[in-house]
Amino acid sequence: MAGRQGYDVVVDVDAEGDLGHTDLHDDLEFHDSTFDQPTSNNRNKPLPPSQQSPFLNQQTSSRGGAQSISRRYLWSLAFYQQFFDVDTSAILLRCRAALFPRQNFLDVLDGNPDLYGPFWIATTVVFILFMTGTISAYLAQKGKGHFAYDFELLGGAAGLVYGYTLVIPLGLWAVLKWFGSESANLMECWALYGYGNLIWIPVALVSWSPLSILNYAFVGVGFALSAVFLFRNLYPVVSATDAKTSRILLVVVIALHAGLAIAIKILFFAHQSPAAKGGSAGGAPDPIGDSERAGDAVAMLLGF
Repeated sequence: MAGRQGYDVVVDVDAEGDLGHTDLHDDLEFHDSTFDQPTSNNRNKPLPPSQQSPFLNQQTSSRGGAQSISRRYLWSLAFYQQFFDVDTSAILLRCRAALFPRQNFLDVLDGNPDLYGPFWIATTVVFILFMTGTISAYLAQKGKGHFAYDFELLGGAAGLVYGYTLVIPLGLWAVLKWFGSESANLMECWALYGYGNLIWIPVALVSWSPLSILNYAFVGVGFALSAVFLFRNLYPVVSATDAKTSRILLVVVIALHAGLAIAIKILFFAHQSPAAKGGSAGGAPDPIGDSERAGDAVAMLLGF
């Protein structure tokens, strides 16, 4: 108490002299802690960064995993299965829309292009071109000597049809992407060209006539119908580029399609074409004799 000498202690006392209940030990109770449970007031509050780290780590790790999964998925059959998942009614509807176009074919696809129809249409065109080209070659031979099948004609038909259906849409899509078109879709381009080949099936079935002018007329009609089909459906997509580029692309598309029609006529339905081996170099065809040999050629192809 030596350090407190010279000081007075002052105590302030309530005037009534009642300090209230001061025994704090009677109201002490233990309660469960709610620190680990989110309350209704802080449910929508963002969590601190320390608590967000597991989610961020999961997102970051899944990003790299998703890329590797997508790479594997791209090279798997399951990736391409979705483009063959169509029913018969959808295929028939699209074939009818290709032969009798009343609306934009891309609207008929409705964002769900398929490769099933284009594949089988192209395959059918290949075999019909081979069959009718063989008949045309038989007619050009005029019955001289033994007639042999030319399977190079089958390979030529496959290379022409499959190559045109695969490469031209791919190149068109790449050019459109190069010029900044956002509406270009590779699968839609393949579907458009694939279903556009449907017109060549009836054309090939009637173009093996010995009358060359009639064959030219059939191939010309097929070219006109399919060119209008391509022009009508590609114009909205190509127009996404500038005016000059769109005109050039449309001209190139029609020119390449004309090249396909000319190749079909010369390689498969011309009596003096490279497909007609053993044909005479000149002279007018004999319609009566060729008509008789046409029946023999059909019977030969059908195995009668």
